[in-house]
Amino acid sequence: MREFIVEADGGSRGNPGPAGYGSVVLDAATGETLVEAAEYIGVATNNVAEYRGLLAGLRAAHELDPSAKVHVRMDSKLVVEQMSGRWKIKHPDMKPLAAVAARVFPPDRVTYEWIPREQNKHADRLANEAMDAGKRGEQWSPSASTAELEASAARAAAPEPSGEAAKADADVRAATAVATPGWAPADMGAPATFVLLRHGETPLTPQKRFSGSGGTNPSLSDVGREQAERAGAALARRGTIQAIVASPLARTRETAGIVAAHLGLEVSIDDGLRETDFGAWEGLTFAEVRERYPDDLNTWLADPEAQPSGGGESFAATATRIEATREKLVAAYAGRTVLLVSHVTPIKTFVRLALGAPPESLFRMELSAAALSAVAYYADGNASVRLFNDTSHLR
Repeated sequence: MREFIVEADGGSRGNPGPAGYGSVVLDAATGETLVEAAEYIGVATNNVAEYRGLLAGLRAAHELDPSAKVHVRMDSKLVVEQMSGRWKIKHPDMKPLAAVAARVFPPDRVTYEWIPREQNKHADRLANEAMDAGKRGEQWSPSASTAELEASAARAAAPEPSGEAAKADADVRAATAVATPGWAPADMGAPATFVLLRHGETPLTPQKRFSGSGGTNPSLSDVGREQAERAGAALARRGTIQAIVASPLARTRETAGIVAAHLGLEVSIDDGLRETDFGAWEGLTFAEVRERYPDDLNTWLADPEAQPSGGGESFAATATRIEATREKLVAAYAGRTVLLVSHVTPIKTFVRLALGAPPESLFRMELSAAALSAVAYYADGNASVRLFNDTSHLR
């Protein structure tokens, strides 16, 4: 049985932006390049381009010998882990991508390996050549490619390819889902964009008191109502908001109502957007908590699983709630721009999760009253932070 190595990569200059992929099929025994493939695919995300590169490489190997074994090497951890079945594919539009790749060869004849980018220079160069050609309005041509020459030094430094490579990780198998007949990879389309608005000031805000979902549920102050008016006017000028969803607490409902009057939209309520419950710390300043509950506060600052005194909500529990709310709202508002009127901790958590940042990053973000932030969520599972703590509309 012949054994091939497929090296694949994809890139997007903008994510989404002008995108292309590159693939190379190697003889596993000799390391000889058998096929190069590359294509400019228009506007797409990085992950779409990477999956397109994988598909092109698998299909090229299949044309050479449909009975062969294939060992795929990529620097995309996402694609490798998803195709190996170790990572769940959360977004429904990503499942067909994995399923199409899984159909090219029987799953028991394909293995996957993550490699550092430095070891994937051949496919990376092919992808860049394809994007460069697309920028010139041309098609990529194998005759003009220098990718193999430029990648030779990196490949020489990497472990020598051999027939053993295709036998590694025998328990790793591609996903076995069946794609819709006739389906082919395509641009993932417009993202679901969350414009995140923190509520306006309440009487507790200038005093920097803990004000969560378990406290006195304060309404906006006069300053807070003016901030909401300014936010509504600014969003009306932009004209991009298509729906409004708010936390059920009084300050967010009032902020959302003022903004909705400017936009001519109704307000939906989602309990998942509520603020963290700060337990016995509700209404206290940080200094007061430090004085009364020093040990509990130190634990809370160091451990995202720790609850505030009196049985409040941990940051870990808040993150779980926000993840579930995000998935639900992304599905409900796919391709649309929705205003989420929420609080400090939920908004920071949306941003933290989008960036893949650790829990302690919550303490390193400043989020002002009535500030605007924005995160776009793409159909391939990627997220892009577009804006954070914008208060220009308040000046």
